[in-house]
Amino acid sequence: MKFSHYFRPFSVFLLLACATSGGIAQNSITKPIRVKKPDNIILFIGDGMGVTQVYAGFTKNQGQLNLMKFTSLGFSLTYSASDYITDSGAGGTAISTGNKTYNGAIGVDRAGVPSKTILEFAEEKGLSTGLVSTSSITHATPASFIAHEKFRDDYEAIAADFLDTDIDVFIGGGRNNFTARKDKRNLVQELRDKGYQVIYSMDSVTGIQKGKLAGLVVPEHAPSMLQGRGDMLTQASVTAINILNKNRKGFFLMVEGSQIDWGGHANNTDFVVEEMIDLDKAIGKAMEFAEKDRNTLVIVTADHETGGMAILDGDYQKGTVTAKFGTTDHTGVMVPVFAWGPGAELFQGIQENTDIFKKMMLLLELNPEPPVQQ
Repeated sequence: MKFSHYFRPFSVFLLLACATSGGIAQNSITKPIRVKKPDNIILFIGDGMGVTQVYAGFTKNQGQLNLMKFTSLGFSLTYSASDYITDSGAGGTAISTGNKTYNGAIGVDRAGVPSKTILEFAEEKGLSTGLVSTSSITHATPASFIAHEKFRDDYEAIAADFLDTDIDVFIGGGRNNFTARKDKRNLVQELRDKGYQVIYSMDSVTGIQKGKLAGLVVPEHAPSMLQGRGDMLTQASVTAINILNKNRKGFFLMVEGSQIDWGGHANNTDFVVEEMIDLDKAIGKAMEFAEKDRNTLVIVTADHETGGMAILDGDYQKGTVTAKFGTTDHTGVMVPVFAWGPGAELFQGIQENTDIFKKMMLLLELNPEPPVQQ
């Protein structure tokens, strides 16, 4: 049983958790507070998800979202080291490594030097780790948690980086980056040689209950919800959680709802809201697990907002939303941070996106700070 860990408090110095290097957001709290330590963290990233996307999904779903059950709420500043408006590579890298970097970077700092990710820190401590995405698993956001490349479009190099890690579970698209490569490497065979079960369909993925799993379920990106993707994200998330939870030391899992962003780029309200509701279903399953487990922190945030979406009208009873968009690109607005479970209170307030990494590291005790003198 893990419940003894849930009730073991430890002190966190919030100034240490929130201090930034050259950043804007500063937390002035210096009094130590006591928080409970999670054994597991499930981090959801809604790519392109701002507060408008959340509320549009809430309206479309007739006033129901699992996200509305979260009680610890904050905001994240998303600017990158190179631009006021970030891309997903820099945004994902800020959350995965705690470093602001240039747009287009994957797991490297602004000088192009590899930065260790929270997934890699977790592996070193013996935690199980996983990635789930509705895009290619080599796309910018999931890639930023496992790869170290100077350019986000170098998908084959990113795929090869998976072989340099001990990640336990990854499920998404991008099979071609492992199988139809210019360098003729057979990464699927290399994964199998390392003990991975390499699976090509979601029906088969859901039957896997233990061991290392590489779920390369589509050649490139999964279809959108409007195109009939179905429950892939929820099924993949549940499968990953069930496998990772077999490690008594705990786990770290990142789940990306990739295509909220694509709906914003397309200025398509229906696209956005269906992807938002789909992500929320997966969040609901994670919350169900966390409620039973009592040792799991669930965090939901975004790398940036996409589309400058504005709601002009809506009807909860009919589930209709009328919206307009200000751009077909990303915007620079703050994005929400939701947290639920032990340690959730650390994520309240306005924070740098890099602070999300620092707080997760503290809570999982991956780089414990010296004890605070009381």
